[in-house]
Amino acid sequence: MRVIVVGNGLAGTIFSKTLRELDPEAEIIVFGEEMYLYYPRPNLIGFLAGTLPYERVFAFPAKWYEEQNIDVRLGKPVKRLYLDSQEIECDGKREKYDFLLLAAGSKAFVPPFQGAEKQGVFSLRTLDDAFTLLEWSKEHRKATVIGGGLLGLEIARALKARGMDVEGVEFFERLLPRQLDPQGASVLQEQIEAMGIKVFLGMATEEIFGRDRVAGIRFKGGKELETKMVVVAAGVRANLNLASEAGIETDKGVVVNDLLQSSHSSIYAAGDIVQHKGSFYGIIPASFAQAQIAAHNVLGEEKKYEGTVPSNSLKVMGIDVMSVGIVNPEEGTYEEFRKEAKGEGIYRKLVVQDGRAVGAIWMGTKKNASEIMRIVSQNSAVEKWKDSILEEDFDFSVL
Repeated sequence: MRVIVVGNGLAGTIFSKTLRELDPEAEIIVFGEEMYLYYPRPNLIGFLAGTLPYERVFAFPAKWYEEQNIDVRLGKPVKRLYLDSQEIECDGKREKYDFLLLAAGSKAFVPPFQGAEKQGVFSLRTLDDAFTLLEWSKEHRKATVIGGGLLGLEIARALKARGMDVEGVEFFERLLPRQLDPQGASVLQEQIEAMGIKVFLGMATEEIFGRDRVAGIRFKGGKELETKMVVVAAGVRANLNLASEAGIETDKGVVVNDLLQSSHSSIYAAGDIVQHKGSFYGIIPASFAQAQIAAHNVLGEEKKYEGTVPSNSLKVMGIDVMSVGIVNPEEGTYEEFRKEAKGEGIYRKLVVQDGRAVGAIWMGTKKNASEIMRIVSQNSAVEKWKDSILEEDFDFSVL
């Protein structure tokens, strides 16, 4: 059996690793667009901050791929898929496959700001991006990060660790709008600003101005910030060109069934490129699970992917943040319970529906975080304890 993997990021690598564990004989060929072996994207932050040396950025050494008999071809983007003949095209040559995994991931999204093409405007998605950012920062010591989500905050922290003057700008009225509620975001903002990073909220970027190079940012309403370096962290978009040009069904991602098959039965998908039952996850736990399940299904084992509960266990600016399930309920019979120690940066929240835990935020402490994640993931009944569950001495063994 010959299996081709398009993409050597998390999904492509975990798929290949799992497939090799399940089938010692399968021929596995991985085509990677970048010139580097697989590295976890979060490692880019440590590398940018100067806390993770280059050699430790990568998950596996080159020798590991040899030992696993995984043929990884770097700097080799796949240009075209031929569905009828089950072939791919790379470097003008065609390669046959029995099964193919689309794991092309996603690319950084830069909104169409006026001036976004100027020198000094960056995004961080690849190792080459990190090298480029570091080179520019040698001469330009003030940076403005557009985007108050996880990546934006982590980039701001990394540049601050390099001794730079850093400020962050967020379009929404709070930080981490997907993971936190307004109260939790306020607690986090206080902690971040205490580190010397200025935060601007509710600011819509209109123009990045300057001649050829960045001189500043102009926002709707007329406010301006002077800066010599702009890093845009405004989310990602799935790399769909290859799939859509081949005639595979796509929407926000490659549309897959419960077996992670695309609209073409010999082609599976995993990772940031996947859209399953209308959901587009773009998170590490989903990519990991999809990659493993797809490997089983390529071998005909028919394991179903049942979705991933949105959860994040993060360290934001060195602050522990755990967010799981529904944290900003809009309508319905939800109850919300909170406990806050603002001066200490601690904030805990539980969301309950029909007596069951459906969401939680746990910030500033790791104590009981794993237990809270467990009960939300299992949709545990908590009606008897919902008023006391946020206490530090609560006994989770009763659940």
